[in-house]
Amino acid sequence: MTVRRDEWGIPHLWAPDADRLAHLQGQVTAIDRAWQIEVERLRSQGRLAAVLGPAELPWDRFARRSRLDDTARRCFARLAPETRRWVEAYVDGVNAGLAAADAPEFAAVGIRPGRWQPWTPLGVFLVQHALFGTFPHKLWRADLAAALGDTALFAAAEPGGSGSNAWAVAGPPAVIAGDPHRLLELPGVYQQIGLACPEFDVVGLAFPGVPGVPHFGHAGGVAWGITNAMADYQDLYRDRLRRRGGEVSVRGPAGWEPAGVHVEHVSVRDAPAERVEVIETRRGPVVDVDRRTGEAISLRTPSRATAALGFDALLPLLRARNTGDVVAALRCWVEPVNSVLVADTAGDVRELVAGLVPVRDERCRWEPVPAWDDRYAWRGFADLPEAAVHEVAVHANDRRPAVAALGVDFAPAHRARRIRSLVSDGVAPAAIHTDTAGVVLRDLLAAAAVRGEAADLLDRLLAWDGVMAASSVDAGAYAAWRAALVRRLHKHPVLAPLRAASAYDELFAPWTDPLGRIGTALESVLAGLGDCAPLAAGALDDAAAQPAQPWGERHVLAPIQALPGGAPTAALGGDTDCVLATYSVPGMSDACWRGPVARYVWDLGDRAASRWIVPFGASGRPGDPHYADQLPLWAAGELVPVAS
Repeated sequence: MTVRRDEWGIPHLWAPDADRLAHLQGQVTAIDRAWQIEVERLRSQGRLAAVLGPAELPWDRFARRSRLDDTARRCFARLAPETRRWVEAYVDGVNAGLAAADAPEFAAVGIRPGRWQPWTPLGVFLVQHALFGTFPHKLWRADLAAALGDTALFAAAEPGGSGSNAWAVAGPPAVIAGDPHRLLELPGVYQQIGLACPEFDVVGLAFPGVPGVPHFGHAGGVAWGITNAMADYQDLYRDRLRRRGGEVSVRGPAGWEPAGVHVEHVSVRDAPAERVEVIETRRGPVVDVDRRTGEAISLRTPSRATAALGFDALLPLLRARNTGDVVAALRCWVEPVNSVLVADTAGDVRELVAGLVPVRDERCRWEPVPAWDDRYAWRGFADLPEAAVHEVAVHANDRRPAVAALGVDFAPAHRARRIRSLVSDGVAPAAIHTDTAGVVLRDLLAAAAVRGEAADLLDRLLAWDGVMAASSVDAGAYAAWRAALVRRLHKHPVLAPLRAASAYDELFAPWTDPLGRIGTALESVLAGLGDCAPLAAGALDDAAAQPAQPWGERHVLAPIQALPGGAPTAALGGDTDCVLATYSVPGMSDACWRGPVARYVWDLGDRAASRWIVPFGASGRPGDPHYADQLPLWAAGELVPVAS
């Protein structure tokens, strides 16, 4: 077995068979990302507060209540024997690597790595996707309806954090390119890696702690990439509980049903342990309680309901030789539900949706529904679309005809339209990745009546080209005006009821905070309120009183770290609604904590001509030369070669 590292420290692994290659991948991952993957293991078990303190309690409560570790065990037990052996080999490699781990974070918190169990990679994968679906938006809509009586003001709201792009050009040769968007974590959520044995030779992006390359890979003859399909596949149920002695019953469609219940104690560093009651109904585990009604809120997911995540697709993906092989592999995928682009060297290019989307009443997609009404039961899973691509396909979390019936929370169409236009104009993929043309509220600006410095600012903004470049002072001024407008809207009498406390756990604050929701749904809120010209004028006065700043001085990289400290930063261009979707929340902060966690260009004519980049580097160890060596190139929109 061999490990070769290219000039960026990216590991390219070779082993005589798939199982030994999995062991090597696990071992190298533990060497490169020891602290990161140990944090993910603790998250999957709901035990991070014991190491990092009370700030991690909201997550640990959710992990225990939603039964992440137990779901991982169940899904592992149902894997095909070959997959199970392959995952076990990976775990053995992780344990071998962690035995020698010397990451400085372990010394800082006074622990040593724990031992991984065979199902831990599935738990790590669940951690990455437990809040990836749409169920937190349903909590927000419940708060919204309680405060305002309906949800119309936010009906066209973009789901917070969407921003992923992928496109395929049929060629010849075909090209697939894209940039998945997630939380910008340090170390990064994706690990560039090469995996080769006599059966296959694949380069791709792995989740540290998970074997294979589930979402993005180039196997020489075939390549694939994904975006979030924005399908709605998680449901919330309102449960009425009845307690007698130590037993709990829940009202179901046929009357009172027994519910599973037990108590767990979450250890907390430098604080008392917290008692967490874990209840599971026939719909799923109880993840919260509505403080308005006292009803329990249970979560139903395909992975829990079917005891499967889709890991049986991972080895067939590595072995794929053509588009048909990739499509066949993904037929057993469960969640998250992905839009997939795949192309091969024979010229076959396809787009499809992979995963399980339940068939049920439309109301389930919008809000928590009564568990006792059989109308809201799942009735099987939907048939998902697949189609040939003859010219260009673009996926940008948008409401495309192929996915429109699968969900309700889609991103606006402007990113998809912009990408299609740039591809049509022959723009190179790397330049498309970093396109910073924004969406400017010009009509609202033009309606504002202002004087003095605010009038000068208005003239500048109306003449500005709308490009959210890091160096642009006008872009910075526009952002200052937009943030001031959001804050004024937050105080609007119509929206004042939203300032009441959410009925749900603090873990869901990123979805239920009204200031943040106004910032991310700004166009929708403005349209719903009607005449907002006076608010726009007041916001111009606010912005004109601020010192001029280039956008990049306001819009800086702010990565999330489990143990904060020493994070590199950079001035960023782009904006939430640009193709370069560097996400911030107007009115709250212009700092960027969500954005492109990788960029890739898969060339089907010559894999060696492919390119990729991640925000930081191949190593997760502070002080390593490859800890953040890709950051300057990532921030500048450049890519590095895919070594073969």
